[in-house]
Amino acid sequence: MDFDIKDIGLAEIGKKRILWADKDMPVLRKIRDRFEKEKPLDSIKMSCCLHVTAETANLVRTLKAGGADVVLCASNPLSTQDDVAASLVKDFEIPVFAIKGEDNESYYKHIKSAIEHSPNITMDDGADLVSEILKNYPELHGQILGSMEETTTGVIRLKAMEKDGVLKFPVIAVNDVQTKFMFDNRYGTGQSTLDGIIRATDVLLAGKVFVVAGYGWCGRGLAERARGMGANVIVTEVNPIRALEAAMDGFRVMKMIDAVKEADIVCTVTGDIHVLRREHFEVMKDGCYICNSGHFDVEIDIPALESLATEINKNVRNFVDEYVLKDGRKLYLLAEGRLVNLGAAEGHPANVMDMSFATQALASEYVLKNKGKLDKKVYVLPKEIEDDIAFTKLETMGITIDELTEEQKEYLSSWEIGT
Repeated sequence: MDFDIKDIGLAEIGKKRILWADKDMPVLRKIRDRFEKEKPLDSIKMSCCLHVTAETANLVRTLKAGGADVVLCASNPLSTQDDVAASLVKDFEIPVFAIKGEDNESYYKHIKSAIEHSPNITMDDGADLVSEILKNYPELHGQILGSMEETTTGVIRLKAMEKDGVLKFPVIAVNDVQTKFMFDNRYGTGQSTLDGIIRATDVLLAGKVFVVAGYGWCGRGLAERARGMGANVIVTEVNPIRALEAAMDGFRVMKMIDAVKEADIVCTVTGDIHVLRREHFEVMKDGCYICNSGHFDVEIDIPALESLATEINKNVRNFVDEYVLKDGRKLYLLAEGRLVNLGAAEGHPANVMDMSFATQALASEYVLKNKGKLDKKVYVLPKEIEDDIAFTKLETMGITIDELTEEQKEYLSSWEIGT
């Protein structure tokens, strides 16, 4: 079995982490039990480009249980848990190509290794895998039945591909499924981003001015949790509806150029490029922490920050780089501007990833069941699959809900009964 990981000797630690996460992923376990019996992915070759974490390990275990021949590579150079990668290779015989902190050349070499698996189905977190296949592997386009996309940034890229007519196979936007974005993005990103910031800096959030760039589902979760820990939260936005929502949720809303003058901490969660730029660095307070929880490391204009610095001190703490500016101010960049929740922490808690990865597994099955019926477009899963995941999650939490009576169903489907 071919693989490329840091150290196979880390497997014992990694297995403990995988099994610890598994106990908090009851929906995915149920799917894995069914997949083990039914083998819905039998003989299908799958290449997955995802964050290599304990939660992801339980997803690829589920795919393998369903009969898939699966390989895994990292979707971000800093997001790999090396012990988990080792355990997947040694204990579960799943090839992994990922090393935490790998350089750009190694990152794309590992993506190439996953592509050379010659997949029928791909699974992505950021669309790097699909982009490489579309640009450089035309011989694979016809054999790929479909792909799944896990994150907002990836969906944005894939919809642009669809618009430009370059998408060559159907894609399921797992990120746009309610059981993913309403929970994973809000509760997962909200908690894990603060976890990464605190681990990296040991900062006390209470009383700090905390700027959140973007008020999508990730930004909402982050703003809510930062406020819950006593921070004075400012939101910046370009969307008037989201800005209005943030204001009505009780947050201060202002332009970034004004917000950074007050900020002790700034975190970007937009999915766009250069949200923090030269003009912002020039007016930031001394000691400001700068970080990103969007998928790619482009939200912070790091070259501009480097050009302003007279001195750069790497790793003044783990995952903290110090930039000394000409006037003596010091700005601190966390996790190299990459995903701070995975670069400096462990990513989302297993309990919330349970729904996201259950959705990924069922999306794979859906693509196979609908082989030849889907166009070269970006799709969202049918509502009945979302509902099934939600009902299963409620069941595992010991929660029951009401059902509509026949009278209520009739009323909701009729226009004849009025005031």
